[in-house]
Amino acid sequence: MDDGLLSSQDLEFLLHEWLGGSRPASADGSREATQAVLELGERVARDWFLPHYKDADRTEPSLDAAGVHVLPAVRDALRQYADVGLFSAGFDVGLGGMGLPYLVQSALFAQFAAANIATAGYVMLTVANARLLATFGSAEQVEAFARPQIEGRWFGTMCLSEPQAGSSLADIRTRAEADGDDALGARYRLTGNKMWISAGDHDVTPNIVHLVLAKVPGQDGVLVEGSGGISLFIVPKILPDGMRNDVTVAGLNHKMGYRGTANTLLNFGERDGAIGWRIGELGQGLPQMFQMMNEARIGVGLGAAMLAYRGYRTALSYARERRQGRAPGVRGGAPQPLVEHADVRRMLLEQKAYAEGAVALCLYCAQLVDEVDNADSHSLLALLTPVAKTWPSEFGLAANDGAIQVHGGYGYTRDYDVEQLYRDNRLNAIHEGTTGIQALDLLGRKILRDRGHGLAIAGTRIGRACDRATASAELAGFAQALRAAWAQLQDTVRTLQAAPGASAFDNATLFLRAFGHVVVAWLWLEQALVAEARRGRPYYDGKLRACRFFFECELPRVPQWLAFVSSGSDVWAGADPETL
Repeated sequence: MDDGLLSSQDLEFLLHEWLGGSRPASADGSREATQAVLELGERVARDWFLPHYKDADRTEPSLDAAGVHVLPAVRDALRQYADVGLFSAGFDVGLGGMGLPYLVQSALFAQFAAANIATAGYVMLTVANARLLATFGSAEQVEAFARPQIEGRWFGTMCLSEPQAGSSLADIRTRAEADGDDALGARYRLTGNKMWISAGDHDVTPNIVHLVLAKVPGQDGVLVEGSGGISLFIVPKILPDGMRNDVTVAGLNHKMGYRGTANTLLNFGERDGAIGWRIGELGQGLPQMFQMMNEARIGVGLGAAMLAYRGYRTALSYARERRQGRAPGVRGGAPQPLVEHADVRRMLLEQKAYAEGAVALCLYCAQLVDEVDNADSHSLLALLTPVAKTWPSEFGLAANDGAIQVHGGYGYTRDYDVEQLYRDNRLNAIHEGTTGIQALDLLGRKILRDRGHGLAIAGTRIGRACDRATASAELAGFAQALRAAWAQLQDTVRTLQAAPGASAFDNATLFLRAFGHVVVAWLWLEQALVAEARRGRPYYDGKLRACRFFFECELPRVPQWLAFVSSGSDVWAGADPETL
């Protein structure tokens, strides 16, 4: 049975044959060193993360007077990850890191997300926390709070949501009262409650670094309304003097998936106020936190893609081994493998197109992170980030649904991984902002407010791929279809630009769905251009077949979605709440 980790052939294709990752990619500038790190990651993922995938789902974190306790195997796996130095992979050598580009870091993380998404969540949060501190923190703050995370000795969190505010960060009420200055900067006392805090407490590391959004009251003691008054604070569980900070675990949230990740409700300041140090200037909390949130959005998308990938590989292996039924019109004889049934092949091909398309999307965005000094790449990354978070989360879940269906009745039992993969992936459409929030970000900030700059860059790159594909007898038709879809998408944007008031956003989620399909079609065409030169070998023929499936079965859905968006229908926006 396939373990569902990203295969070495897929890594080679994605990193080197398609994205051209053979350029220097490690601190010593060698492809061999990069390959060694990826192989090390694969071994740790397979030997330490994968074995407790189901155990951590059955035995959730527990809370008692001493704090939160996780499954010992979770603790052991994360300590092994730290011991081999993988927390430092993406950091500069000056901070004790390996200097790997983000593309390679993402390929490394993909293996752990596939092996055990809940345990990998501790890694993602810690790395993103340390990277934010390395970017915005003072030298003293970096030394005190980022370095221990880079070394894997401490872990980190992001504390944004509050029970009454949810995703509406402008409505947070956590207060930060000035408490003087010290060697670590401006010190504050924080009081408030934070909800849905992944890795908010555990017994893996002795300390946890919380990055907390809070508002500093004005001279009248009143909190500033809106997001402009939000600042960002470092609030460690254990203070530099060894004393326990005023941070209390008020409870655990029990989710349908990611059960191995301790998800907490945290109270700050039940006694004298939790001590925290402000990062940077007052009122800059959200701009600073957007670095971590954007990194997390790509990470969530990649996690969703890898859950879909593992589900697909598991279903494919099962369909090849399981014998059931016979071809239409055939009586008697031995049952044939499930994979011989045409409808099973349909489901598998759909999963392949979704899962591998999602992985390609996330790694493409990771490469754009490495090109962030290029203004065009920066704009394109901003445009694609909500897509990279959402499309894998939505269509990766559809792939997991198909994996259950291939397994038949067995797929709904806990004896098989596909049931848990589905539950784990269902959370990703909510993590780091729901699909609706991402749709508003894409349409509002990244397209309408941007005046189409990022959209024009995407159009240029799509046009180049279509130009190359036009020379191929097999791919020319796909190029024509993609051009037509892109033209309709641009027409829809022009229609929305002319829409009155907020009505342009009424159908933003459908627009995001259509836009994501167009982007993934483009990336499938790019991969097909690579595979075409190597046709005749099963692996590359599989890529070409998946591309064909996407263009024949998925891209034709786009015109209907866009036509609905352009129509300005108010079928749900205009519904009377009393009628729902």
